[in-house]
Amino acid sequence: MAKSSKIHKNILVIEDNHAILDVITLILQSEAYKVTGLNKSADMMMHIEQLKPDLVILDIMLPDGDGRELLTQLRSQASTEDIPVLMISARYTEENIQHGAFKPNGFLAKPFDIDDLLDRIEGILAGKIY
Repeated sequence: MAKSSKIHKNILVIEDNHAILDVITLILQSEAYKVTGLNKSADMMMHIEQLKPDLVILDIMLPDGDGRELLTQLRSQASTEDIPVLMISARYTEENIQHGAFKPNGFLAKPFDIDDLLDRIEGILAGKIY
């Protein structure tokens, strides 16, 4: 994929582990994405309204919330219902994750391979569901 298609794609990463957040941020920035990181969900909706991200990477286990509930919030509002979401989790796998009423566009169990992360992001941005 040509780098130019990634330029100015805004990605919001909500991940409470600073090391993981830093790694994801560095990788995505090296791929020419614009990245904003949050380590808790408290102001998520405000950030999403301001940033209008092209994709949200959302950890399930956050200190102040459950990513699945946040996904429900996103999908329940007309202004944010179409924003693609890639969920990540160290606790759950694709086999045992119990999604709520809404499913994300993709899911990755931690630890994940960098190439898998980038493939999922590019795929989701291109309209794929994993």
